[in-house]
Amino acid sequence: MDIASCEVETKQMNFSNASILVIGDVMLDRYWFGDASRLSPEAPVPVVNVRRQRDTAGGAANVAINAANLGVRTGLLSVIGKDVSGDTLINLVQEKGVRPEFLRDENFQTIMKLRIIARNQQIVRADFEERPETELLLPLVDRFKECLADYQTLIFSDYGKGGLAHLHQMMKFALAENKKVLIDPKGSDYSAYHGATIITPNREEFALVAGHWHNEAEFERKAFALREHLDLASLLVTRSEEGMSLFIDGKHIRIPAEAREVFDVSGAGDTVIATLAAGLGAGLDLEEAARLANRAASIVVGKVGTTPITLEELTRA
Repeated sequence: MDIASCEVETKQMNFSNASILVIGDVMLDRYWFGDASRLSPEAPVPVVNVRRQRDTAGGAANVAINAANLGVRTGLLSVIGKDVSGDTLINLVQEKGVRPEFLRDENFQTIMKLRIIARNQQIVRADFEERPETELLLPLVDRFKECLADYQTLIFSDYGKGGLAHLHQMMKFALAENKKVLIDPKGSDYSAYHGATIITPNREEFALVAGHWHNEAEFERKAFALREHLDLASLLVTRSEEGMSLFIDGKHIRIPAEAREVFDVSGAGDTVIATLAAGLGAGLDLEEAARLANRAASIVVGKVGTTPITLEELTRA
């Protein structure tokens, strides 16, 4: 599929025919913006006079918002606390048209990442998080089974925060129902992803599980071996300035990066997997959907901060 045909199909595509359930670790990203003109008398650190606050949905919640922004009917399944951060997160995703399928537990603290920024420079980040107990997450499996019939495509967004402790069980139910399963992986053990439609590690994540390579031929061998070992329909490795590599049907399809000024790669992986799922849900094949996701990624890396794609931006591109 060439670039011209990709543009035509984007204009004609109706993503509202797609339905996606995103499952994974969600978090609240909070930003405090201010000025720093002096050092603290208590320690050699800047004093930031906070002027403005902004809250955004992070992790799997950002994946869901990317999908909803394209017009996809989107649900989001995760665990959050019965706290103010959880209330804020619910409001943020609902405002974007995402249906929250949250398990709320008073014994769990909603993950929040607080960034203090002065003169466009991040001064410090404070993380408020804890790993949920495995037993606490058991009701998520039951809720997952209840939601399955309502969605044709599933995205497991693994941020390594423990929210997918029961992924093995969820995968069994998903594959038994012949759902399209897309996974943004984490860590060095991919055994739980066995049988997925596609996984989308970035270059560093792929090296962590497959080992480093010295040339393109070695990279290909490792990619095909991983795809065969996990019985994946396809494997998509995002390679930053080298574009993307799609491994499918014995072929290595290279998708070059589009030349744009890069300001921030934060959230680009979320946009890739959300657009990929939206494309598959709208009837594209895996290669067509991957090329569309590559186009979407080239847009969001030109923005500052984690900012989801919009249908208007993708169409204009």
